[in-house]
Amino acid sequence: MNTTTNFSTVKMVQLALFIAIILLMAFTPIGYIKTPALEITLIVIPVTVGAIVLGPASGAILGGVFGITSFIQCFGMSAFGAALLGINPVATLVVCLIPRILMGWLSGLVFMALKKIDKTKVISYAVASLAGPLLNTILFMSALMLFFYKTDYIQGFVSVMGTTNVFAFVLAFVGINGLIEAGVNFVAGGAVSKALDIFVKRA
Repeated sequence: MNTTTNFSTVKMVQLALFIAIILLMAFTPIGYIKTPALEITLIVIPVTVGAIVLGPASGAILGGVFGITSFIQCFGMSAFGAALLGINPVATLVVCLIPRILMGWLSGLVFMALKKIDKTKVISYAVASLAGPLLNTILFMSALMLFFYKTDYIQGFVSVMGTTNVFAFVLAFVGINGLIEAGVNFVAGGAVSKALDIFVKRA
């Protein structure tokens, strides 16, 4: 077996391990912190770390797995997701899946771009780890607003929050949840990705 085949096999094993972690987190309490509206998700961590360590393509695959598990949550495990599913199942699948694929892919691209100019990689790990949760929130909310903003369900939240436009609603709706998600993923993702990237390079 040549070196290229060995490398591909090792990378596939590493990718499989990240997928296993995502599945474990998705279907146990450690993956989501339940709130009345949007859940705070910690699954962004393995997706972002995987994108940093294994590259943008792997990040997209991991994001896709995250998106699929997010869609599965809509079948009774998430009240918010179940409500969206009842309104428009196809749009719900798009909202759950596409933003997560893009998030994983773009997080990997951010790291690749930054490490070319950041020789120590300190900034690269930090920015890419923060990009993951931020992209997840921005892309998910953009898709959610595109497909569901004018529905009675979302307009109910709009009325309760007293917002006057879609941008104000997004800021109010994400609120503290988005900050907590970004903070946790930034700290944990940055530390874990740096340690794993060094370990993988030495393996």
